Amino acid sequence: MRFLRFLQEGIEYTGVVRKGSNQVVLLEKICPRFKGKSLTEFIQTYTPEEMKMIHEVLADGETKYSSNAPTLEEIKLTAPISRPLHDVLCVGQNYWDHIEEVHRYLGEEPPQRDASVYFTKRASRILGSDEPLVGRFDLDENIDYEVELAVIIGKEGKDIPKDEVDTYIFGYSILNDFSSRIIQRKHTQWFKGKSVDGYTAMGPWVVTKDEFLHPLAIDLSCRVNGEVRQQSNTKAMMADIPTLIHELSQGMTLEAGDIIATGTPSGVGMGMVPPTFLKRGDVVECEIEEIGILRNMIV
Repeated sequence: MRFLRFLQEGIEYTGVVRKGSNQVVLLEKICPRFKGKSLTEFIQTYTPEEMKMIHEVLADGETKYSSNAPTLEEIKLTAPISRPLHDVLCVGQNYWDHIEEVHRYLGEEPPQRDASVYFTKRASRILGSDEPLVGRFDLDENIDYEVELAVIIGKEGKDIPKDEVDTYIFGYSILNDFSSRIIQRKHTQWFKGKSVDGYTAMGPWVVTKDEFLHPLAIDLSCRVNGEVRQQSNTKAMMADIPTLIHELSQGMTLEAGDIIATGTPSGVGMGMVPPTFLKRGDVVECEIEEIGILRNMIV
């Protein structure tokens, strides 16, 4: 199932779409107690019985719930989670080819690593698909893109055993970790350079975990104005999702609705020869197999 947020006649709703369909069923029609609630609130409080009911409604196809239901073409998508509970939890340099290009840009030898790099990204409001990104070129002309698989946590947990990680996942989405590279270098860490307002985009929806085979081996790519810049597969991750969630949860509570960005492969603008950063008018499309396309224009 695809859970999404959308605008219709100026009102924002949570909807659900089954795979292969373009008909959006309002969540509140199936589960009235979620009227006016965000997707995060649903993830935090839904019951197994309610999730089963949603599955059954979507499986039925034409039902009373689909009466006058809009199609994807008739709505304006917003970010499935526009205001995260906390800063986005990020994994730095989780693909070896990206490590190599980063350190080539910095004029350094890539380090040998035996542990994952974690940091956070402030996202006071996350952009949705087809929502423009206002580039702060006055602060930093070197604006970059990074396609990443986002994991949405489904229930609270701490010290999660690796073999139980799947039970803590609600679903997956696409995240573009836009970055200001000069600011990153100036402050010798990543938080500030990745936390400019609007520099996080996610969507077009959250796909529930039951639609994926595990361990994950899905293609991801990024295009700028139609040109393929990044192309890889999640099986190339240095630390897989069970490892990441297990490690992050050691001594630190993960909550339902938390977002984890799992790293980006090579091909970012910083890694090109010569480095090629985004400019106004550029259209960035991040695509992940079995999820869809997240598209944003730089303005």
